[in-house]
Amino acid sequence: MPDIATINGIAEDNIATHNGGTASLYASKNGDTWGHVSWTTATGGDSIATDGDYKVHTFNSSGTFEVTSLGTDEVVEYLVIAGGGGSGGGSAGANGGSGGGGAGGYKTATGFTITETSYSITVGAGGSAGVGIASGGTGSNSVFSSITSTGGGIGSHQGQSAGTVDGGSGGGQGWSAVGPGSASPSGQGNAGGSSSPGVGGGGGGGAGSVGGASSSNNGGAGGQGLSSSITGSAVSRAGGGGGGVYTAGSGSAGTVYAGGGAAAKTGTGTSGTANTGGGGGGTGNGSGGAGGSGVVIIRYKFQ
Repeated sequence: MPDIATINGIAEDNIATHNGGTASLYASKNGDTWGHVSWTTATGGDSIATDGDYKVHTFNSSGTFEVTSLGTDEVVEYLVIAGGGGSGGGSAGANGGSGGGGAGGYKTATGFTITETSYSITVGAGGSAGVGIASGGTGSNSVFSSITSTGGGIGSHQGQSAGTVDGGSGGGQGWSAVGPGSASPSGQGNAGGSSSPGVGGGGGGGAGSVGGASSSNNGGAGGQGLSSSITGSAVSRAGGGGGGVYTAGSGSAGTVYAGGGAAAKTGTGTSGTANTGGGGGGTGNGSGGAGGSGVVIIRYKFQ
């Protein structure tokens, strides 16, 4: 694009109109048109990457996204994922597995209008892991401007009769326990899987699909995550944790979707992957897996 300083000797920015058009937006002379485009600049995030004509700010922890100058293109693309839910624990005194934790709520969109201001960014922590016959913790919310993603629901432990199993994605149902959890509020994920029949726990819900139900002695698979190319490369995030199992059989890992893998029979459930919002994996006899922390990613055109 040509850099035209003057038109007929007059500084272009000082010309109010030319041929009926506002010169601060464009100028036209002898059939040639020059565009006047300014670009957004901003600071903040744990990393700032360049992808072609775009800047990508990634927040793996809470911080501030500061728009230092606002360009002609006043919109951004965002991905906001909350912390995943943790799974409950298990004990040798009970014949069942705990459910997998639900993935953190997943929200993404293009064309979100911003202003020249500072935005406080909250990145939700993953929920804690339950030890023995004890509940895990729900994931924490992630926030960018008016966008809030809800933390993932807990995977219920063996025999659990109460607890927050609902979340961005719902937690899986533990053997003879409350659940499965639903995606609440709706639109951020999917429900957890059930634990009937058999002794395995249901898988936690993922952003892309419902958690799997237990089958015979096997724990349910964690729900699938969703793939996003907001950083320039396709990455799957927000998968549910697999359900655990105590007797013979195997837990179904959700690690391919960034959720936690279940622990078969005894052992510790695998935690959800950090900064993906994955749910924690369940267990049969031991500790559940913790939920993975969330992430906030913002993308805008800079040239």
